Amino acid sequence: MSMTNIPLIPLERFFAHPEYANVRISPDGRFLAFQRPWEGVLNLWVQDLETGETRRVTSDRGRGIQAFTWAYNGDLLYIQDKDGDENWRVYALSPKGGEPRLLTPGEGVQARFVRLHPNHPDEVLLALNDRDPALHDVYRVHLPTGQRERVLQNDIGAIHFVADEALRVRVAQRMTDDGGGELLLWDGEVWHPFYRWGLEDVFVEPVELRGNTLYLFSSVNQETSSLRAYDLNTGHEQVLATDPEYDMGMGDPTLGSAFLFHPRAARPEAVAVYREKQEWVVLDPALEADFDRLAQVESGRQFGVFSRDLANRRWIVVYDGDRQSLHYYLYDRETGEARLLFISRPEIEQYPLAERKPVRIPARDGLTLHGYLTLPPGVEPRNLPAVIYPHGGPWSRDLWGWEPIAQWLANRGYAVLQVNFRGSVGYGKAFLNAGNKQWGRKMQDDLTDAARWLVEQGIADPRRIGIMGGSYGGYATLAGLTFTPDLYACGVDIVGPSNLFTLLESIPPYWKPLVAIFHNRMGHPEKDADLLRAVSPLFHVENIRAPLLIGQGANDPRVKRQESLQIVEALRKAGKEVEYVEYPDEGHGFFKPENRLDFFRRAERFLAKHLGGRAEA
Repeated sequence: MSMTNIPLIPLERFFAHPEYANVRISPDGRFLAFQRPWEGVLNLWVQDLETGETRRVTSDRGRGIQAFTWAYNGDLLYIQDKDGDENWRVYALSPKGGEPRLLTPGEGVQARFVRLHPNHPDEVLLALNDRDPALHDVYRVHLPTGQRERVLQNDIGAIHFVADEALRVRVAQRMTDDGGGELLLWDGEVWHPFYRWGLEDVFVEPVELRGNTLYLFSSVNQETSSLRAYDLNTGHEQVLATDPEYDMGMGDPTLGSAFLFHPRAARPEAVAVYREKQEWVVLDPALEADFDRLAQVESGRQFGVFSRDLANRRWIVVYDGDRQSLHYYLYDRETGEARLLFISRPEIEQYPLAERKPVRIPARDGLTLHGYLTLPPGVEPRNLPAVIYPHGGPWSRDLWGWEPIAQWLANRGYAVLQVNFRGSVGYGKAFLNAGNKQWGRKMQDDLTDAARWLVEQGIADPRRIGIMGGSYGGYATLAGLTFTPDLYACGVDIVGPSNLFTLLESIPPYWKPLVAIFHNRMGHPEKDADLLRAVSPLFHVENIRAPLLIGQGANDPRVKRQESLQIVEALRKAGKEVEYVEYPDEGHGFFKPENRLDFFRRAERFLAKHLGGRAEA
């Protein structure tokens, strides 16, 4: 069996901007706002649900609108950076259009949202690192005028703040020198620590404050992270939802928040848990019928509540499947009607797409690895060229559903295996901590074991296995070619670090409060110097035999361009085969469609040459 009857899907269908993205309903329930391309750039559009009138309200011709939300006064708030530098600026805009209003400093300052609340519709709390690049202070910003007032100076090294309904900052989160962390309560004059955890529980996350009850995800005193309610007056903690194998609250961000809280009333409603797919635990009995109804709208798909009006009547619900793009529905809780609004990439659904199967793979030391296998449609899965595609992070995980890179590779004839190697999140703290100081070691062994499993199953041709990934996945690509040179026939590295010393030296200033985590999970540049040198591909380029393609954004604040430049120089000096492409207007990954299309055209030709898959003419 061959793929001659399977059409070659144009690259643009995978990597151009979607037709519709991030559909959100206004607080009054009348308007929709969404991102849609205009002149090749994602801009903001608004639709009146009563009249059906749709209008474009921004006219950006640069990087486009990267994320947005509704303010409670009816304005739209959106963020942009400059050529991928991640110094986010916040703008306010009327849904009727007009000139956007810049709410934050324009150069070299990163803004983060802290809180919006309907009781204060004309205000927003933002965190800005304008005083100290390493620390974000909290500002109260008046939306109509742009006037801002610093309400809290961050003198404690906090990385996250939680405010109450009155927009008063009351809880802060900071990391401790041992790699753990603590929560602190502000009494108006002094911060008081009240909740501590060690390195093993580093992903404690406070998510909501209502009255004197703090809602948080925490794995303190148990194996997996659970949703808890903590009484700030008494210190009493109640577990609201837990799972013995998977962490609660690890949802797919493209489906909206993993924790739903009533827009007005002080009660949690539902929480997501990501097993093989995203599932829901309903906490409020009043919503059980809604979730039962939504599970039937597109049976077998995973879904999330992406946006809601203040009355909690009209919901934007998004559905995701492995062989479809995102589907956005308007759901009316009073009538039970779910009306399809938009399909994110309608043209892709005309083609035969590949099933993404959850798999479990045994590691050499007995650990069970979860992942997803995507096979070319219409062919027998025997002796195929294959691509190991590790995720970034590394403290992240691969998910089910629409995955453009996996679908593109499968359409070109490759078996694609994504493995949640040790150190990935979502599977409890023992699995997370099994990756401590294992970059290039057991974390890499897991990818090696997965590749060999593909061969043992008869799926992969052992002479035609490649490895490809971005960020940590780019590091894993370099490590795979360096430490298992007989395994891979080629590698594609996107913004991957090559030298862990220079990576740690060059982290963004606002990551410095997190540096203890990096030292404990990766290695300390002085105490663990031998380890970091042993697992940094730059120092072992003589081992690399397979050809390599490297892509880099010139303005990447996380993995600086030197990470790519230094290994490219070393490889060329050693006479090794390496192709390098750098994009002057990109950062950590490629956001602009013309850059994505250029890089993946290069990658397609590169993989076809070395693994034998298909490529567009």
